[in-house]
Amino acid sequence: MMRVPCQLNSARCLRMSEAWILAVLLVLARPASAARQPKPNAAGPPVPILELEGGRKLVYERSFGSEREVKPKRGFWNRLVDVVAGQPEFKNLIRPYSVAVDSRGRIIVTDPGAVGVHIFDFAQQKYKFIERRDKGKDAMLGPQCVAVDAQDNIYVTDSETGKIFVFNSSGKYERAIGSIKGGEGYFKRPTGIAVDSVAQRIYVTDTLRDQIFMLDMQGNILQKTGKRGDGEGEFNLPTELRLDGDNLIVVDAMNFRIQVLDRSGKFRYSIGQVGDTSGSVFRPKGVGVDSEGDLYIVDGLWGVVQVFNRQGDLLYYFGRRGTQAGEFQLPAGIFIDREDRIFVVDSFNRRIQVFHYFGLKKSTSGVGM
Repeated sequence: MMRVPCQLNSARCLRMSEAWILAVLLVLARPASAARQPKPNAAGPPVPILELEGGRKLVYERSFGSEREVKPKRGFWNRLVDVVAGQPEFKNLIRPYSVAVDSRGRIIVTDPGAVGVHIFDFAQQKYKFIERRDKGKDAMLGPQCVAVDAQDNIYVTDSETGKIFVFNSSGKYERAIGSIKGGEGYFKRPTGIAVDSVAQRIYVTDTLRDQIFMLDMQGNILQKTGKRGDGEGEFNLPTELRLDGDNLIVVDAMNFRIQVLDRSGKFRYSIGQVGDTSGSVFRPKGVGVDSEGDLYIVDGLWGVVQVFNRQGDLLYYFGRRGTQAGEFQLPAGIFIDREDRIFVVDSFNRRIQVFHYFGLKKSTSGVGM
């Protein structure tokens, strides 16, 4: 540690020493309650375990919405610096929309309100924020949906600029897909995105064109699927996408349904309809698939997640409108990881809520019960 030559100015050094002593006393005198600020919505009744048919269950795990929750607990010297220099500013979710989880378990969240992308790495206690607001030709202005490939590269649709931004696994900008002469983007309103690393294909919905584009990894258009309508394989403002095996799952928002296509764009089946009866879907947003093949559909208006089998039967739902744990206000995206952890973007409550689905164990023959 560098020593300050106090003999040069004894009065000044005395004042500095007094200041540091006072700071130490203030830190030591702070009550434990002041050091540990309660998390938003931490109060309230615990979320009950949802017991399901056949021994299955759904368990609420936690919620988070700030960089602060990723960082380790601040020790004595960090708190001492906070008293003297002021507490650091932590990034918070403002208007989160879409979520994905990469192979390392990092949780990647698009945030149009913050005009960027949050990367939460709880295992390594690290956080990163990606933004490109002042970058001239290829500025990212309206990050919407996110997907990752097998190498954990990050793909973000930008509904405002009409482009797809690609970042490497460290969050470094690589390129923009759909950036054409003059700086404008090719897509009218790109929203949902899914990446097939094996086939080297990118799928993206252009919501205002009512189409799904299949691209190669360089961004060349290989195929267009769909048109405006309410028939099979037709769309009315399609939004989010999800790849599941040979299936391409599309949120057909204003037709109030989920359409399932094959990779070539051929219609297979649909789930949901408009109405106020059981199994109706009024404002479908995100969609996910668990290890048993059941589909999870976020309903933004009702504030619930509905779970359907592939025959279109409603199995159960969870959530309701509210601000407590397990409740949602304008939920949007959803992602289900390989461990059946369910990440729901609770947009208006500015947080991600995490649930865990425990299904039936596989039999020794490898066939599900």
